[in-house]
Amino acid sequence: MKKCIFAVLMTGALFTASANKWTGTISDEKCGKAHADASEKSMKCVQGCVKGGKAAVFVVGDKVYKIDAKSADKIKDHVGHKVEINGKLKDDTVTVNKIKMAS
Repeated sequence: MKKCIFAVLMTGALFTASANKWTGTISDEKCGKAHADASEKSMKCVQGCVKGGKAAVFVVGDKVYKIDAKSADKIKDHVGHKVEINGKLKDDTVTVNKIKMAS
């Protein structure tokens, strides 16, 4: 029985580290959830903050996730937009495999 529980726990841990798909908004670390609406006003603010040196973040519902450094080039054309990301989540950081505008 203990071996079965351990196998389930290990499978769950592997599952959380596997590729996932989320829909959310690329915002900035200063404003975070405040610009999750991706309105024109929000997009301008987020783009200005990121251009000014603030890190981009990914907002999904009430959660704000960091975006790993390797993914910065992939998200740069989507700052302030609602997007769909395919990637991996580890702790509070998203690694982006693919990104596209949300439908």
